[in-house]
Amino acid sequence: MEPENHELLLPLVDEENICLPLPINVVSKYWNVQLPMVEAQEIAKNYSGYSGSILIEGIELAERHGLTCKIIHSSLSELKKIIDVGIPPIVILPGIPEITQHASVITGYDIEEKSILHYIQKGNKEGEQQEGAIPEEIFDKQWAEEGRLLIILTTSDILSSINLESNDNESNRLCLISERYQIQNNFAKAGELLKKAIELNPNNSTALHLYGSLLNSQKSSECTQFYEKCLKSNPNSYLSYNGLGNFYLKSNKFEKAEENYTKAIEINPNRSAKIYKNRAYIREKQNNISGAKEDLKNYLKYYPRAPDRGIIEQAIREL
Repeated sequence: MEPENHELLLPLVDEENICLPLPINVVSKYWNVQLPMVEAQEIAKNYSGYSGSILIEGIELAERHGLTCKIIHSSLSELKKIIDVGIPPIVILPGIPEITQHASVITGYDIEEKSILHYIQKGNKEGEQQEGAIPEEIFDKQWAEEGRLLIILTTSDILSSINLESNDNESNRLCLISERYQIQNNFAKAGELLKKAIELNPNNSTALHLYGSLLNSQKSSECTQFYEKCLKSNPNSYLSYNGLGNFYLKSNKFEKAEENYTKAIEINPNRSAKIYKNRAYIREKQNNISGAKEDLKNYLKYYPRAPDRGIIEQAIREL
């Protein structure tokens, strides 16, 4: 008996723009929808100087050209069902060190190897699509840090034919729209949308974290209650523990800051280098010299090209 095929063949695409992120472009082309780069470039003029991807702009561009989107909190079993229907889902995962998050297209899964297959931008010499395999357990652990957020981009008839576990699309969409307003420095509007997202779904860990972060950036102590609510909904939220650590560090509450940084590191020890430098500062203040030295070494381990590498190496020698 031949093994079941749980892989989707996606087109090889290398065009992207801050308003047309690669995952949106790949999935759109999979559905034979050619999104105009010229239109994306025109929209990008509204974000002069911004270097990240603006997912909501890419989603809205795809919707203007005939596709339909839903943004949900999902599960590993639902992810597989979506793939088996023939839909390549887009997931939000932790970014590489010092990048908060990134979107990745899932091309399939391997039952025998117990792995999840990711789309990789560059193909081989024959121009074939390449896939990166991540063990299921590791993938799900990383995905859980972002509340297992998933984007379904497809045709309206296909989307209406599938039953989804959650119905928090509207709340999640407001989160992405709020991020656009934050990029534009319209923090009042961003906050208004996040409050509405929380009203629609009080347990939306994404909305709770984003609102906590917005309040944290405004130096409001109210941020802690939203981070805590996020952690009740999603105990794996690395970013909320890190946010609490940052708030308590700024407030000179070193014990609480160290506690939250440590919890974040326990969830994902290699997600961020900066968290080790912050904890090193706290540990030195608390006279934990060996702990501070270890953290500074980890900072350089995870950020070998750190611009302050010389200063940190000197600090390690002097501790």
